[in-house]
Amino acid sequence: MTTVIKARAPLTNRPKPAFNWGRMFIWMGLVLMIIISVFPIWIVFKTALMDSKALYAEAGSMWPSSPTLINFERVLGLGNLTTEQVQAAGGSGSTINFLSAMKNSAIFTFLIVIGQTFFSAMAAYSFARLNYPGRDAIFTVFLIALMIPSIVLFIPNFITINTWHWVNTMQGMVAPFILMSPFAVFFLRQFFISLPKETEEAAYLDGAGPAMIFFRITLPVSQGPLVTLGILTTIGMWNEFFWPFLVAKDELSYTLPVALQVFKAQTPQGTPDWTGLMAGTFIAIIPVFILLVVLGRRVVESLQFSGAK
Repeated sequence: MTTVIKARAPLTNRPKPAFNWGRMFIWMGLVLMIIISVFPIWIVFKTALMDSKALYAEAGSMWPSSPTLINFERVLGLGNLTTEQVQAAGGSGSTINFLSAMKNSAIFTFLIVIGQTFFSAMAAYSFARLNYPGRDAIFTVFLIALMIPSIVLFIPNFITINTWHWVNTMQGMVAPFILMSPFAVFFLRQFFISLPKETEEAAYLDGAGPAMIFFRITLPVSQGPLVTLGILTTIGMWNEFFWPFLVAKDELSYTLPVALQVFKAQTPQGTPDWTGLMAGTFIAIIPVFILLVVLGRRVVESLQFSGAK
């Protein structure tokens, strides 16, 4: 019996894999999208580093010729700058109470995220698992509510808050947002429907009620969507401007977006303090930017999962 040994072709003679043009165009598109997304943040940061006198002269430059941190110092009230120095740098002499505004924004966002996530989860579970008369009709009303612009509700909400004497208070700012939102209910309901019923049915046989099943079984396995909803709500509430602007009348009640708007409106020299405003805006962007960088992938994965279901 003879053994036939086939010689391998030299590595140099093997055909090279064809260049994948489709993958190259996909990567080029992704890089372009990243540049488009990051470019406005870079412009904000560049403007914050510029002297106001050179703002228009160097508008087309991608980096300031003489970068300075004085805009951050005068907006935050640091460096013991005199009023003359601030006005010489293009400022109005005013500062933003960032510590108070940051604290108010954090409390405002935290209360709404906790309340909206909790109450929306309970409503979504009832639509997904409980059987009662009118359940589908009520859920349809929730979906219709998605088409109602939120600005339409500002006048009746403000009248209610004013009647309760909650104007210029934290509870007045939080009240319209702390309960369920249609998107949150729809988002969590899609996930709850996809959960297997066997575990819940076994718990029913052991004597557990709907409340125990919801808190002991459903919520622990729903951490991903709940965190995703919390992230989306955090971004929305951190940037919420119009309602806090209507309700908060005192400087100590301002949230960051309202404080930035008030700072922009103080223009004794005739033009807005753009360099100082961009410095304050960049500081306000940092928490949300870090949140998206760290947890952005989880948001995309959960949204794709719920949409596919």
